Amino acid sequence: MPTGTWPLVLLALAALLSQGLALALGSVSLSPDALLAVLGGGGESLHRTLVLDLRLPRALAAFGTGALLALAGALMQVLLRNPLADPYVLGLSGGASVSALLAMLAGLGGGLVAGAAFGGALASTLIVFGLAHGTGSWTPTRMLLTGVVMAAGWSALISFLLAVSPVEQLPGMLYWLMGDLSYAGSPWLVLGVAALSLVVMAPLGRTLNVLARGGMQAAALGVAVRPLEWTLYLVASLLTAVAVTTAGSIGFVGLMVPHMLRLQLGNDQRLILPASLLAGGTLLTLADTLARTLIAPQQLPVGVITALLGVPSFLYLLYRSR
Repeated sequence: MPTGTWPLVLLALAALLSQGLALALGSVSLSPDALLAVLGGGGESLHRTLVLDLRLPRALAAFGTGALLALAGALMQVLLRNPLADPYVLGLSGGASVSALLAMLAGLGGGLVAGAAFGGALASTLIVFGLAHGTGSWTPTRMLLTGVVMAAGWSALISFLLAVSPVEQLPGMLYWLMGDLSYAGSPWLVLGVAALSLVVMAPLGRTLNVLARGGMQAAALGVAVRPLEWTLYLVASLLTAVAVTTAGSIGFVGLMVPHMLRLQLGNDQRLILPASLLAGGTLLTLADTLARTLIAPQQLPVGVITALLGVPSFLYLLYRSR
């Protein structure tokens, strides 16, 4: 572990605080004493149902989804050697969205919609990789351009599906496209995938630092560049697919969080990867809490909140940075 791990301690405390706020705030707010009583195994029956059955699974799902998106964004930025790359830049979200909307139009349930979104994201991954590879080897620039074109194609299909969809199905489809954690379900999948991916990628931090300087320099220093790039692409695609399956299309987290951390903490991937996981989870947890409470009992799409929070913060950091 590199020196200067105090940011990870602060981010871990911020993650715990965000979970506490998510459990306490809502259309029915709980005092700290009532919340501690529920977490300690006591408290009123209504409070236990509210916290343990409704708010806790959603808060954990929000944290896991944000962690996956931020970690995928950090990996994409190393893979493409582009600080403005994000998990959706290769059209993964578009493929998942088209499949999910088709499942909704077919009248399928929530679990089947999630499965369709996951399948669409993986299909988009294979298409982009196959087209970018072509008859020769792929480069980050070629993959980026292929992903941008595929994303534009998926966007056109999404617009077509929305135009021909029945009016009564449009609200649910639009909420899914803007990101919605209301039907996230069990959080253990996203949390498990986030923890496993960090365990797999953390030992590669030093190697990723070398790769970030360029493929030719990394190869000259003995790094197996092509297998490492394949690994980054597949892991980032899998993380994005799981996140989109859980919460729909939530933008800006994978772009903003790694870039903000890099501006503040430097470019050491041994620190950036775990920091991205913690910061991304914290950001999306706070955003979802705001989405639930701003106009309670009605709820806003969490993707709207992430954009409203992220755009001014990102522009301010860019203004302050050299």
